[in-house]
Amino acid sequence: MSAHIVSVGIIGVGHVGPHVANSLILQGIADELLLCDVNETKLAAEVQDLNDSVAFAPHRVTVVNCHADYERLAGCDVIVNAAGNVSLAAVSRTGELFATVDTARTFVGRLAGAGFKGFWVNISNPCDVVTRELHRLSGLSAGHVIGTGTLLDSARLRTVLSLSTKLAPESIQAYMIGEHGDTQIAALHAASIAGKPLRELAGNPHYDLDFKEIEVAARRGGYIAYRGKQCTEYAVANAGARLIRAIIHDENVALPACVWLDGQYGQQGLYTSVPCVIGADGVREIIELPLSTEEQQGFNASCDTVRRNFRRLAPFSIADSRRNPVVLPPLPEESEA
Repeated sequence: MSAHIVSVGIIGVGHVGPHVANSLILQGIADELLLCDVNETKLAAEVQDLNDSVAFAPHRVTVVNCHADYERLAGCDVIVNAAGNVSLAAVSRTGELFATVDTARTFVGRLAGAGFKGFWVNISNPCDVVTRELHRLSGLSAGHVIGTGTLLDSARLRTVLSLSTKLAPESIQAYMIGEHGDTQIAALHAASIAGKPLRELAGNPHYDLDFKEIEVAARRGGYIAYRGKQCTEYAVANAGARLIRAIIHDENVALPACVWLDGQYGQQGLYTSVPCVIGADGVREIIELPLSTEEQQGFNASCDTVRRNFRRLAPFSIADSRRNPVVLPPLPEESEA
């Protein structure tokens, strides 16, 4: 009897990439992990450490060092993009903009040329812009390219609400939507507890909440971790693993993720985060939440920010992305000088 070998590629083994690998191993999601990075010393160390940990996993997993030979990942079911430079994100998630996009441009087209037909899960920031560039260069349908986006931010929102209401997080439905960055908003008009809209519980002292304060706490939670250890890694890695699990096991689960909008919420032609249904075909459908007028305005402004950041990128053709080696265009600032 033969069984499908679930193969996941991970590009970038700085902070988040190895934690994604570890989560996939410990949760029993993948059978094979193919890791790539340009830092050979760090890559070899991570492959050794992960292979050593497999003895404690639910089942056997093979971890392979693929160096920077990205084409070896072309047969994977899912490839995770975790390549970036977290030190550039000290002020905001857009701090990595040019570095992470340029890095992605060195391998996405090459994998497309090698025949990759699976799914991209992007973690690198700024997530909305990088995910859109992965889609543009990959040649895949929009439903096959997904970013973690506000999946983690939404978990933070539920945590804040949980602590404020003394309820378990799983009893709360609430989402952060828009940019995975400072302009994201809490869609609290649609938030609910056991199916009852949170706004209808305003008279109950247990739910006497400062919504603005809650939104700020959810939005800024990641920087508490960053200030203490100069990165975030565990939670966002688990968010990436969660998306992979939804795809591999055809869960058709509703999650907030960075996806392509084509008219939903009045927005078109960009990647940003909203609740969607994810399964074996990737993004099956997008769920449109009922937003208040203020929330819709905030979401529109967030989408405008994502578009402005994408327009800051230097032009780069699909044909150029498929050459090996890839020659990157000069940065916009250098072009203007």
